[in-house]
Amino acid sequence: MAGGGEVPPSEEGEEVIKGHKYFVATVTRPPKVYRGNPFQVEVGLAYGGSWPADKPIELYRFANRVPLLFQRGACGVTEAIVRTDWKNYLLSQSKGAMPVGPMALLVHIASVWVPFTSESKEAIAHYPELIKEIQLGVQECGRKLAAHIRKRKAADYEHKRRSLFELYIEELSQSLGKISGRQPDTIKEEFLKVAHEMTATLDDEALEAAADTKNVKKPKKTRAEAED
Repeated sequence: MAGGGEVPPSEEGEEVIKGHKYFVATVTRPPKVYRGNPFQVEVGLAYGGSWPADKPIELYRFANRVPLLFQRGACGVTEAIVRTDWKNYLLSQSKGAMPVGPMALLVHIASVWVPFTSESKEAIAHYPELIKEIQLGVQECGRKLAAHIRKRKAADYEHKRRSLFELYIEELSQSLGKISGRQPDTIKEEFLKVAHEMTATLDDEALEAAADTKNVKKPKKTRAEAED
């Protein structure tokens, strides 16, 4: 938990882990109180990379930095995740089930007294205050994820548009050359230049997304290449 009542800023961005590119987002909720006991919820997710897109997400639960490995179905953390409408964040989800997609979700609860369901300390109790805070943290991460997915879809769409445009550049250049009297090759070069300038950034993002989907590892640069 952050000292002095300060909450660390939420973070998001893309990271390369073991040759795979992931979108990572984290959220730290402000400290709250349940039944007189202070607690704080932290949520993080990693999307893409080598995670399978057709299977339920991986959920990792922690209490005071200790992983909870058993009784996932009886845990309040799981209930909070299942009750969240993940379709709002562009992930498929059946009713009463975990969302499906290439993602790992981490939920951590820090407290001076963690409410476990039993003495085995394998699952978090279903306190409304806890479930609400977990959902709020998950929803905040979900909004960042949805923005990332929309951005990737927009990049892919622009890449397809440019590819379609390039199919007709040759014929269009010939026609404009006859009308204007200019060389078709010059017109073609100008069209290609404009097309690349308008879609360069989005095109790179689309290619990176395709590489991630296929789990293609990019070769590491040598020190000489990095210096160049």
